[in-house]
Amino acid sequence: MPALSSVLFPEPTLARSPRAVIGWWERRRPLFNAVVGATGLVTLSLLGLATGAGIFMQPGLWLGVTAYGIAANVCYSAGAPLELLLERWLGRQTYGLGPALFRYGLVYSVGLTLFPLGLGAFAAVAKLLFHVLH
Repeated sequence: MPALSSVLFPEPTLARSPRAVIGWWERRRPLFNAVVGATGLVTLSLLGLATGAGIFMQPGLWLGVTAYGIAANVCYSAGAPLELLLERWLGRQTYGLGPALFRYGLVYSVGLTLFPLGLGAFAAVAKLLFHVLH
């Protein structure tokens, strides 16, 4: 559990310069990409098991995976500017804002990456109920 808490509750940067804040975010980008990427692999693997290996031959799948990875990193890149902007707007130092934005962004990204599994499970249950009731 200590490893999970160190990921979800990272220490904020005490230096509040733009360079320090951006550096804090960029040091965590590989972790973010690894967690979201691993979640994506789990999602793709389970969808492949459920639908068959033919899903991996569709070029649209890989285009979507690539676009999703780029979009996740574009959204991640908004973290540091948002933290700096809010700090300026509030007129005070916001030490805990970066870790909170990171935590919620990571949890949201993992949930969004797992969403197709939930959607697939819902479709499977709906299909089963349709066949049972008709």
